[in-house]
Amino acid sequence: MLSSGPTEREAEIVAQHFAYLKELTDAGQVLMAGRTRTADERTFGIVVFTAASETLAQELVANDPAVRHGIMQAELLPFRVALWSDRGPPAEAISA
Repeated sequence: MLSSGPTEREAEIVAQHFAYLKELTDAGQVLMAGRTRTADERTFGIVVFTAASETLAQELVANDPAVRHGIMQAELLPFRVALWSDRGPPAEAISA
């Protein structure tokens, strides 16, 4: 998809993926989402979000349209914040 461009079906699913992440961002669950500016084998995206449990986090990942349809692969990596910038979202948004 990166080297030859998306097919019409892939483009539709990527649009659904973006809408899904936008909805989660608007709800305050996604803190940031984006991808590298590269277009080679090192290209990857990252989504940082909060979830009340690992089970709910896994459901969020599994419900992403791009993951469900096999357009993108995802790996859930639980993360604990050590430092938080005053310029970022409020600390209360961080799940323990």
